[in-house]
Amino acid sequence: MALEQLSDVVQRCQALPDDSYTTEDHDAFTIAGRSCIEEGNSTQVLSIVVDEKNQDIVRSMGWNLLPPLIQVLLKKEDKNLRQCLAIFNHLLETCRPKELLIGLLEQLEQDDLDTIAESVHLLLNPLQKVLLCLGSRKASSLGMTLSSALDQVAKLPLPHTKDQEEDDVFSLCRCCTDLIAFIRPFVHEVRQNLLNSEELSESRNKVAADKEDELQTELLKFCMKTLSHPLLEVQLKDPDTLAVSPLRNFATEILNTLSAIGESLASLVHQPLLRRKQVPGFLEEEVRYPKESLASLAHLVFVHHLAADTFPSVFNPVFCLRCNMEHTCLLLSRTEETRIQKGLELYEKSLVRVADGSLPADLLEIKTFLEVPQNLVKVMTICPRHDLRTKGLKVFQLSIDKFDTEAKYSFFQYMLKTSGHSGVEGYIIKNIKNQIDVALQPGNSNTWFEGVHLLPLLRKVLSLPDGPETDLLQYLDRVMESLNLLRYLVIRDKVTQNQTGIWTELYKIEDTFMKPLRVGLNMSRAHYERELHNTMETKRSKAKEESMLSVSVGDEKLPSMTSESQIQALHSALHTFDMIESVLVRIEELVDVKENL
Repeated sequence: MALEQLSDVVQRCQALPDDSYTTEDHDAFTIAGRSCIEEGNSTQVLSIVVDEKNQDIVRSMGWNLLPPLIQVLLKKEDKNLRQCLAIFNHLLETCRPKELLIGLLEQLEQDDLDTIAESVHLLLNPLQKVLLCLGSRKASSLGMTLSSALDQVAKLPLPHTKDQEEDDVFSLCRCCTDLIAFIRPFVHEVRQNLLNSEELSESRNKVAADKEDELQTELLKFCMKTLSHPLLEVQLKDPDTLAVSPLRNFATEILNTLSAIGESLASLVHQPLLRRKQVPGFLEEEVRYPKESLASLAHLVFVHHLAADTFPSVFNPVFCLRCNMEHTCLLLSRTEETRIQKGLELYEKSLVRVADGSLPADLLEIKTFLEVPQNLVKVMTICPRHDLRTKGLKVFQLSIDKFDTEAKYSFFQYMLKTSGHSGVEGYIIKNIKNQIDVALQPGNSNTWFEGVHLLPLLRKVLSLPDGPETDLLQYLDRVMESLNLLRYLVIRDKVTQNQTGIWTELYKIEDTFMKPLRVGLNMSRAHYERELHNTMETKRSKAKEESMLSVSVGDEKLPSMTSESQIQALHSALHTFDMIESVLVRIEELVDVKENL
């Protein structure tokens, strides 16, 4: 039935002039033709399609047969596969490029994961042929095609392990390889246009130059998108781990493409400082060069050393660090663990090239040099992954080591003021102690960690945030490191030399730190001893059934705690107070001894 209807409409249209077919003719041809292919009559459809008398009809209406043909080609096992492939190839040679483009892009859109990669693999090559037939009018169509293809690839799961990438279990790697093959002729065209543009006068080739810009812009948008996804989402494997890495090769090809279309990798990476000149085109700079894509590019260059042979080595390490601080700040401000990890890696690689003690204090006037440590604090304190928290602390210390003494002094002041975390404050205080120790070594004297400059820092450190009412358990790290620092100063600095100024400041420290701490310890111990007594009494009174205590924080109820657990926690708190007091007593004894010598 469908075959007869197709023959009728073709026979009727043979008598009509080209391009005079009605909407009814198109609908009849489409319905009958698709039904024939779906019913397995592909051989008969092939004979109709290749018949010389029907070429005007095929040129005008043939693209409507693409949906069932592509479904057969995707399934592969159909008995009519060979005939359908022949029809498909004939349509590509005969139909109008614009209509073919629409039809192919419609079929590129898939939702089933098993079909997405197959459709990308099948259709990119035909799409490339169609686009090349459009001549100078292809830029916007190329952009639409690349956008559609990347949207499809974004639906595929990412390979996270070596085996997943090697076996390409999700077919993402094959899609990336197909994309590189797809853009190759267009990249070549832009490269040739760039070479030729130097030889052609502007007046004679203004229109051509505009077209070149359009094609270049679409390829640039594609590269920027791929840098964000999938390249920012995946962890590339080193050659030692995976000798042949499709994703690493894909990243390399993207960087090569950027260079080929006239984009300087150095200018892109260093954009925050170089501030690129106004670029003519269709996109504003931040849209043309998305910050996240540039951060991904910097990570590929500095961490994985991709395109290293094309990257100039004239930039000094401090300049590279300054540029990468914006990229690092962006990555560390995200919540996705892949971005945090890449931010840590980029910051570390940028820092290791800088000499220890070389970064001056005026760098701290640059916004990112203060924002990055704040982001690191969040990573170190609230990131769910232990390895990233540990890595964050390592990089945090590395960044401290790179500052000169004045910069360290200013940095410590800033972190004590802004970190808002006892553990971080304790870590900073430990670093202050280390810097004082270095300054007190023979021949290492400096003005920042001795005498008059050191005293304001010591006053900030040797204090209790809330006076005697400070929660000593919450601020335990800070309090213990402050006591350790004070003990060190009393032992290390002689009363007669007073290099740190501690002995002239000690009476103030006793009033603002030691006495309030003693009062706070007594208050805290009394409170916890009373709680311990009450809890033990409650336990004894309910010896026959275990007491379940409900603890609330704000409006949220925490899991019930047994009386045994609460008693254990209270004993632990009292032990902590004993530990603090033992250090405090030791300091008081040392002060008496040193002052009476």
